[in-house]
Parts: sequence; C-alpha cells; structure tokens
Amino acid sequence: MGSILAVENQKRWREVLSRGFEPDHPLEFLSPEGDLEHRLSSRHHDLVILDLQAAPGDPFRFLSRIRTLRPHMPVVVTSETEETEIVVRAIKEGAFDFVGKPYSAAKIRLAVDRALDTKSLRGEIDYLRHEQDVIYDFDRIIAESPNMKAVIRSLKKFAETDATILMTGETGTGKSFLSGSIHFNGHRRHKPFVKINCSNIPETLLESELFGHEKGAFTGADRVRVGRFEQAQGGTIFLDEIGELSMPLQGKLLRVLEEKAFERVGGNRTIRSDVRVIAATNRVLEEQIGGGKFREDLFYRINVLTVHLPPLRERRQCIEPLAHWLLERVCRTLRKRITGFAPEVLERFRAYSWPGNIRQMANTIERAAILEEGDVIGSDSISLSGTESSGGGERPVPAGADRLRSQEKALILKALEDARWVQKDAALALGVTPRALNYKIRKFGITHPGWKRNR
Repeated sequence: MGSILAVENQKRWREVLSRGFEPDHPLEFLSPEGDLEHRLSSRHHDLVILDLQAAPGDPFRFLSRIRTLRPHMPVVVTSETEETEIVVRAIKEGAFDFVGKPYSAAKIRLAVDRALDTKSLRGEIDYLRHEQDVIYDFDRIIAESPNMKAVIRSLKKFAETDATILMTGETGTGKSFLSGSIHFNGHRRHKPFVKINCSNIPETLLESELFGHEKGAFTGADRVRVGRFEQAQGGTIFLDEIGELSMPLQGKLLRVLEEKAFERVGGNRTIRSDVRVIAATNRVLEEQIGGGKFREDLFYRINVLTVHLPPLRERRQCIEPLAHWLLERVCRTLRKRITGFAPEVLERFRAYSWPGNIRQMANTIERAAILEEGDVIGSDSISLSGTESSGGGERPVPAGADRLRSQEKALILKALEDARWVQKDAALALGVTPRALNYKIRKFGITHPGWKRNR
C-alpha cells in the first residue's frame, strides 16, 4: 500500500485515478495552484502522479520542483502529448515513467505499482549499500571448505580487473550473490550494478530488455525504452543463464564485447558501452558449442576469467554456518526470535544432498521458520524433498512434505479470515512482515473476491 499525490485538475481523470487506486492506495489530489511544497513537507506520500498539462507555464516546472523537494520519490508523468521530445525530457528530468492519455485505470495502476515496487527495491539496495562492507566483504563470505576458499581467492583477484568473467556451476550455488561481491569490491563499485536473468524473459522481448528500443520499433513500443546495458553504463551487468541466449542475440552481445557499442531496437544511433560483463551459466557451454547452440567466438570472449562454484554437497563444511546465517536473515524478515536448530536438524542438513543448493536451503529454512512455534527449529518443521544420504547409502525423506505445506497454507488462511482478509492485519497476527505474507499468498495461489488483484 502506498500513499499517492496526484496533480490533476480534470474531473474525468480524477475519477479514473480514484477507480484505479482506492481503497488499496490512499489517494490525494492537488490542483496546479496548490502549495506543492507545503503538501510534500506536511504529509507523507510514496509517489506523485503529475499531469504535464495541469502545470501552468513550463510543464516541467512541477516535476523539477518535486525532484528538488523529494529526490527519491518516484514520479509518474501523464500527458495528452506523446511526442518523443516530451517523453525523453520527462525521463531526463527524473520521471520514473510516462503514461499517455487516454489511459485506463489498469494501465496507470500498472505504472504506479511498478514504480512503488522499484522504490521498495531501492530502499533495500540502499540498506545493502549501507551494510555493504559486511555483506560484500570477501573475508566475511561463508567459505569453510577448501574449494570455496580457492574460489574466494580467485574472485578477489578478478575484482581488481575489468576483464569479463564467466561463472559456472549448478543452479542455486550463489553465482548471483558473488557477482555482486565482485562489483562492490572493484573500482566500479559506485556505478550501477544491473542483473538480468536471460532465461526468465521471452526471446521476443529479451533484445529490447538488453539494448532498449525506440518508439514504434514494434507493435506495442509506444515509448522509448532504455535497456539494461544503458542502465549499467560505467558499472557492471550480470548476465545470468547466458547459455539460454538465442544465436542472433549472441551475435549482438559479441559485438558489444568487441566494439563496446550497440543500437537500440528500431534505432540507428550507435550507443557507446562502458560496462563490465559478468556472465553465469549452469550449462556446459563447450557441449552447447558442439551442438551448434552457442557461438564459439562468444565463448572465448566471455571466458577470459573463469570460476566454477562447487555445489553445496561438495562443500559440506559450509552447510552449518550457511544454515545459521540464512536463519538469522529470515528471522529479521519475519520478525521472529529463533535461536538455532535442533542437533538432529543439523545432522539431517549435513547428510542431505541439497540438489537445489543454497537456494533450496534458504527456502527450506524460511518455511521452517514460519511453521516453528518454539525457539529452536525442530525436525517437525523441516521438509526435505527427494532423498537424504546417510554415509554411503540413501534413505527416503520421511513422508510429510505435503502435510506441512497444507498446514502452512491453512495457518495463513485462518489468519486472513480472522483479519477479514486485510493482509497487513493478518501479517501482524502471524508475526511476519506484510511482504513475507504477500510472498506466501502468491506462492499458495490464495485469492479473495474482495481483493482487486493478488499483490
């Protein structure tokens, strides 16, 4: 839920905004003649919707004033004019997004939700940067096994260079986190760090996501879009699952690496690129080259510096300290006080094969922390899928994973019902943050007719 201030003087669009946001988002209106400075200083707002035609004189005067008074507050600009010059200037002046009129309630709601989500993410990033010396300090990364100690030694050296890095290893081994460690320990640490997972975006959209597009470049391209390489200018871009790139996109990426230049989709202006590239994959790229699925010349360009992250089952000395670190982190999010694990739980953790690696461990501990009512995580709260190894053999995991999942969902449903389906009240009753509850609601597919949309 975010509080919105809308600078809009037309009754028609005030009604559209009211339909789009109330009662989920508190919405206030300000006329162009109103005291903007007083309103922003006397009341809390999370976002401003600014209609350019509502501002008398210079249409960007209000935008400039908002950016001066509240530099971190996102502004969504609306306008009856969608000329390229207007859109570009609005973005350059600091607008988060530009929505042309006429718009529907759903369209403006989408832009605002995206802006609020980004604001929340930036808040987390600011927190991470504040704690950066602790989080990204190589010497504080959990690396108790000899193979992980060797990885950290290599990454320390890699961070001092600008060379392209290829990180290999199974899914969930920590490639994304360690890419951040490389960036924040290098000389580009004060520049942007941009991540993109190449497997999560449809191929038809990925080129635009990477390199941006011009207005009218394709159906639905109703505005200029700045791609990830432009966003990362001067900093680092992390290309996760690079083995999923199509052959045409591999060719475009090769050009960026060789010539430090690219064009937006539908554009002819060459954009210079000063970006360090860190790539990651869980595939064996040499096999993909042999199968004609990956370009050999691109492989040699990204394979300048290589590091392989061992799976968790090959660094068992790391399992217990990782478990404690993950528990501490999730307890901060859930606002729960759990001091540790029962001895039999740690024994199961050490014996388990962890096919999903650190990501699986994090999900297992999060679920256990939600279910656990005591001060220590017990076996009843732990569900491990697949098999648990003990010595040289393996034994099936005790049945109950489905039962625990059902219990967790039932607990959330009861809290929502008791709170009359008000998510923030249910989160308070469960002792978790609204964000943690929202994650579980989406995970279990819980919905209610009174909700305008599942958030």
